[in-house]
Amino acid sequence: MIGFFIAMLSGACMSIQGVFNTQVTKTSGIWVANAFVQFTALLVCLVAWALTDRTSFGTIMKVEPKYMLLGGAIGAVITYTVIKSMEMLGPAKAVMVIVVAQLIIAYLIELIGLFGVEKQPWDIKKAFGMALAIAGIILFKWE
Repeated sequence: MIGFFIAMLSGACMSIQGVFNTQVTKTSGIWVANAFVQFTALLVCLVAWALTDRTSFGTIMKVEPKYMLLGGAIGAVITYTVIKSMEMLGPAKAVMVIVVAQLIIAYLIELIGLFGVEKQPWDIKKAFGMALAIAGIILFKWE
């Protein structure tokens, strides 16, 4: 149950962060805002690291395969695309599309077993749930 609350907190924080970042870009450029977001995230992570586990930074080089280390670069793309989508669609529509895209890609990763994730069997209920989510976007966007 705690996992659901953490996921809900994550979603709420992502939505709030997207709105904040979009507002920041109105004063600064999108890449300045993105760099600031990543920099402040680095500071928070360093403080959290210093207060908790203090695992050696050298262990990061043991990660295999090495492409798994691209998460930070992907984070910069995520920040940019969230800002642009919120700017163009508004927060509610942007978040709906973002969440459904996350759901579809995550399910495909599970189905194919990509990136070291355990392969899962096809489930018609999950496919129906995704179709329902897509229908929700269409209904929400319908004017």
